[in-house]
Amino acid sequence: MPIKLDDVDVAIIESLLEDGRKSFRQISRETKVSTPTVKSRYQRLVNVGLIKSVTPLLDLKKVQNLSTIKFDLTRNRINRRTKKLAKGMIVKISCDFCKGPIEGKPRIFKFANFERFFCCTSCKSLYKEKYKNRIESLLSKSSK
Repeated sequence: MPIKLDDVDVAIIESLLEDGRKSFRQISRETKVSTPTVKSRYQRLVNVGLIKSVTPLLDLKKVQNLSTIKFDLTRNRINRRTKKLAKGMIVKISCDFCKGPIEGKPRIFKFANFERFFCCTSCKSLYKEKYKNRIESLLSKSSK
């Protein structure tokens, strides 16, 4: 089952769109939810793939020679006038093992600070087996 965004998710995303450098504490003050809630919701939005990265927004007026910039600065920018975030928006998620769509309720594997989503129990088991050593390493680092 795809994940529905609620008011808290939307508020966190909108806060990050204003300034991606904000701390979880600052976002929690703005959204009036606890800092651990903001952190876990942010991590979930990253894990499902909605938030790909937090990137800098450059002020091109401060660049003296624009011809030295060889990449597209507006490629991932959201036009806030035409695209609105809203409660109930659906985020499609895909299986972290087979990459297929997840229909119905996902099987979730949580370890360390990560969540992985699977379409079926066999994908979840195969993922655990394939990445067993990496998972154990992350778990041992997080318990220290």
